Amino acid sequence: MKALTQTNIPGAKKLFSGKVRDVYELDDEHLLIVSTDRISAFDHIFPNGIPGKGEILNTISNLWFKNIGFMRNHIVETDYRKFPKPFCDHDELKDRAVITRRAKKIDFECIARGYIIGTGWNDYQKTGAICGITLPTGLKLADRLERPIFTPSTKADEGHDENIAFEHMQKELGKELSDKISEMTLKVFSFAGEVLDKCNIIIADTKLEFGIVKDELILIDEVLTPDSSRFWEKEKYTPGVSPLSFDKQYIRDYLNTTTWDKNSPAPALPEEVVEKTREKYLEILNRIKTVLN
Repeated sequence: MKALTQTNIPGAKKLFSGKVRDVYELDDEHLLIVSTDRISAFDHIFPNGIPGKGEILNTISNLWFKNIGFMRNHIVETDYRKFPKPFCDHDELKDRAVITRRAKKIDFECIARGYIIGTGWNDYQKTGAICGITLPTGLKLADRLERPIFTPSTKADEGHDENIAFEHMQKELGKELSDKISEMTLKVFSFAGEVLDKCNIIIADTKLEFGIVKDELILIDEVLTPDSSRFWEKEKYTPGVSPLSFDKQYIRDYLNTTTWDKNSPAPALPEEVVEKTREKYLEILNRIKTVLN
């Protein structure tokens, strides 16, 4: 299987290509979003993709969007055969593209954390806090927090996202909208935790994106995928060590063993890393499919 790292639909207007998704314009109210097989880590896109990754991400997102009944989302159509021309003529869009409502994006990454890992762990080691939220002393890597916390970050198209205090988000968006985003982020995270517990998976944290359509706050982009979340094997979880994961952490851990400086252009990933990543993404999809339909 060959990775689909770029799309080009003749006769269609591509608005932009992100780290993973290509976005096409349909009309003033709708977009067509394609999940490619591109993979990124440490804010760099790698020259070789993960074959089938876009289909896996898109399928997982669509399952969650369908089952999160307490909040509306941007999905309009998931069957490529029902897309308008020229998109319906391109079989490569099957299972990896959706038509969405065109939303005004909230320019913050909305992160829920139930465990201390990643940049949250780094911040805690330096300051004893994450995004201004002081945490108990003596926590270990991957420890479960007493209760999940909302920790927003800036959203950077290029370069690094930066963790920020919630007060900064409130200053930019207003208290009412910020509080609503925090509430819904934690509600989605809690729902996911209850669902995934049934298939012996821990969701450690997740990053959500929101937009506004006709004054209504909705979920957009992707939701609860291995690109945007950390999924751990429940039975093998032990605080103090980096848990067995079904997400991009495998690639991050591999890259930390190399001489790549994370500033120069990203190197090609070895074939065994590509295949192992694909296996992990497929595993979490298959687990999720046992509890969602």
